[in-house]
Amino acid sequence: MRIAELTALLHLASPALPIGAFSYSQGLEAAVEAHWIGDGDTARTWIEQGLLHVLARGELPFIAHQLARWEQHDADALAAADAQFLASREAAELRRETEQMGWSLKQLALSLEWGDTARRATLGAMTPLSQPTAFAFAAWAHDVTADAALAAYAFAWAENQVAAAIKAVPLGQLAGQRILVAARAVIGQAVDCALATPPERINTFSPMLGVLSARHEAQYSRLFRS
Repeated sequence: MRIAELTALLHLASPALPIGAFSYSQGLEAAVEAHWIGDGDTARTWIEQGLLHVLARGELPFIAHQLARWEQHDADALAAADAQFLASREAAELRRETEQMGWSLKQLALSLEWGDTARRATLGAMTPLSQPTAFAFAAWAHDVTADAALAAYAFAWAENQVAAAIKAVPLGQLAGQRILVAARAVIGQAVDCALATPPERINTFSPMLGVLSARHEAQYSRLFRS
């Protein structure tokens, strides 16, 4: 891997990227409230199942196909696919999350003038915009390969889930690091699955995640926005 590609991936996967990921748990906090997660083992299971059965079948293959559309600069296809992705969000707070993070990443990309003028214009015109489509643009702008982009996105997701679990369960830092180490192999499986998934096989069938997210909207005490 080229140094430029590696540093771009480290930047895009960094928790310091100012898009607000730290304020969301994507259902994990609701799972803690429902007593599905209560220790390191159950947190690890939740995160690994999320990688293999949610991201690997939904967001990751979607990013791979959006990356190809950015390369071709097929503006109509990009917009249509993004609208379909937004409509697939299982709960209102999950949709607000991806729109907020997509908007933040778009503003960052436009302000730093990533990519070329024509594609930046296409990105700027997409409102609302999902985080995966904005991430695919950023990956294209930095000449990142699809497999590396998906691995970075999946690791950033897993790292954020671990950070949420450390606060919400709560877990110790060492328990969180054990989960991240174990997630390395799972991320590889998720990326392989995503790259083999054609557009018509993408799905977000995770009904209990939707139920937990809907419950979270009215949860009495919470730290996170999702």
